[in-house]
Amino acid sequence: MSTNESTITVNELPVKVIRKRIKNLHLAVYPPDGWVRIAVPEIIDDEAVRLAVISKLGWIKRQIKSFEDQPRQSARELITGESHYYLGRRYLLDIAETEKRPFIEIRNKKTLVLNINRDTELEDREKLLTDWYRKEMKRILPGIVRKWEIKSGLEVTSFGIKRMKTKWGSCNPYHKRIWLNLELIKKPINCLEYIVVHEMVHFLERTHNDNFIAHMDRIMPQWRTFRDDLNRSPLAHENWEY
Repeated sequence: MSTNESTITVNELPVKVIRKRIKNLHLAVYPPDGWVRIAVPEIIDDEAVRLAVISKLGWIKRQIKSFEDQPRQSARELITGESHYYLGRRYLLDIAETEKRPFIEIRNKKTLVLNINRDTELEDREKLLTDWYRKEMKRILPGIVRKWEIKSGLEVTSFGIKRMKTKWGSCNPYHKRIWLNLELIKKPINCLEYIVVHEMVHFLERTHNDNFIAHMDRIMPQWRTFRDDLNRSPLAHENWEY
């Protein structure tokens, strides 16, 4: 699909405009600072885009404020005493020395222990933790997907895990595939389940219209609570680049 990118300013707000071979406008606000992106059909001119953004300024400002208010973690150094999250629970990191192959374990339901070799560099510590998070997410994700396939009557042909900076999940409705952000393994299990269901419902409805909301209400009546929990949870520190 061919695309054409440009930037316009609406009420002193920069807006990235993506022109594609699509039928409808898609407006989104992204972390960490609430940058705005709108995807539009190729035939729509800048003035029409500007009017569409103006009509949604109230919503855009609320989204930007929610990102500003959301707690952020500082850059992680992976040293003893740091806070790290797993399935919504806060753990204190403990660095332990081992001569064996490095590994991670949870101790006493409150400590995340990195058993590493002497002089292990930060980059290698980060990789060890990331690989552990990915392994854990791969372990629990099949059961979650199966649970919601049964409840929804929908089928997921495949699912995967990615590191994403602008969204919690994505999908291919035609092929019934979903991808989940690796950061979700740090959030409460209900938040992970909410994103799984959210992406599955896009198999039925591609936009977030009333029909989409009706399907969400039917399949997961508490989804708004889970969404709010996710929006309130701390954002990981990232070197955000676009």
